[in-house]
Amino acid sequence: MTSQALAMLAILLSDPLIERHGFDLSDQAGIKSGTLYPLLARFEQAGWLSSRWEDVDPHVVGRPRRRLYTLTAHGAEAAREALNAQIKALSVSRTPTGRGERQWGTA
Repeated sequence: MTSQALAMLAILLSDPLIERHGFDLSDQAGIKSGTLYPLLARFEQAGWLSSRWEDVDPHVVGRPRRRLYTLTAHGAEAAREALNAQIKALSVSRTPTGRGERQWGTA
């Protein structure tokens, strides 16, 4: 999983019940829209996210409606697993013998 995808999942997991719109996610994760929206589409197709259009009148609020994204229960579980796997991979490097050594330790 890419660092951008992991960053977005971490943001979504910070409060999984909040609905977030694309610009908010893009701003918080530092991801450009050309990367963000394909990620959101993939996560939604996988069942990790649900989305809906904001229920506002664009003329009243003075801007277009936003698409709001929320982690599903399955998505929150999968996001936690993906982030934990990345943390584990960063903390242990594999040696040719298959034994793990801490990267910050001495051999």
